[in-house]
Amino acid sequence: MTSTTYAEERTPYAIEVAGLRKSYGKLDVLTGVDLKVPAGTVFCLLGPNGAGKTTTVRILTTLVRPDGGTARVAGHDVVRERSAVRRAISLTGQYAAVDELQTGAENLRMMGRLAGLSRRAARRRAEELLERFELTAAAHRRAGHYSGGMRRRLDLAAGLTASAPVIFLDEPTTGLDLTSRQAMWDVVDGLVAAGRTVFLTTQYLEEADRLAARIAVVDHGRVVAEGSPAELKSRFGDQRLDLHLADRPSFDAAAARLGARVVQRDEAALTLGVTTDGSAAHVRSVLDEIDPAGSGVRRFSLHSATLDDVFLSLTTSTPGAERIEAGV
Repeated sequence: MTSTTYAEERTPYAIEVAGLRKSYGKLDVLTGVDLKVPAGTVFCLLGPNGAGKTTTVRILTTLVRPDGGTARVAGHDVVRERSAVRRAISLTGQYAAVDELQTGAENLRMMGRLAGLSRRAARRRAEELLERFELTAAAHRRAGHYSGGMRRRLDLAAGLTASAPVIFLDEPTTGLDLTSRQAMWDVVDGLVAAGRTVFLTTQYLEEADRLAARIAVVDHGRVVAEGSPAELKSRFGDQRLDLHLADRPSFDAAAARLGARVVQRDEAALTLGVTTDGSAAHVRSVLDEIDPAGSGVRRFSLHSATLDDVFLSLTTSTPGAERIEAGV
């Protein structure tokens, strides 16, 4: 029986996940993840350490088998059609995986040949990527002599050698300086413009805001919110009210009264942040609630809500799970 190709089974979704579960011993890392990633977009998975981001990526890229649920990438089941999935994807993980004994150019030419390019095409692709990631001057130096940031850029370039329809970037800009991060953002923009799908995990919330068409926030192994950056920010408060308390007792009393409504907390500055619709009536009601005598709040300020506010509103730490996520 002939395997169905990605082109023959094309759907509006490049990735479809339903009820995905994974445990390591007694530790439940994924507890029923559901995702749909539209083709030709950037989809970002956000969550604290141990929330299940890297485990999800490993399952979708066929490196780990799920315990339950289903997942299809580029129209192929990640368990039954592993080879077809691998032909349709590119993966760049959190840690550089280059051959330190080869030069930067040799690493990229090797990856091109492994991806099925001819010698001439692999050489052209290597030159293009070296220029795009500002590595041309170091092209003929051994990768083992590269700085950490240069090795990371080379690893990203290697992951983009093949023209895969679905690209997984697992915290791709960790360890890069701002200039290199911005260059990577431009590369992602170009990939989407060319019709590719990018599945991104990142620890930089502004990166998700800048790149993603849709974001899913995961916590304790499940999706707790999903939407566009604008939808998430509006859903969890268009603005943030920062309350600057007069002293420590006032700070403690306000924090206890507000409870889970606190989305930002700075104990050194005696500042609490809560979401608000920005109206005078709501601001007044919060002040009346926590400071009826008018002496506990020294001043307050309003700010536009950010993904940081959404993230802090939705997530909590998951002790112990980060060891699994880091592969330890």
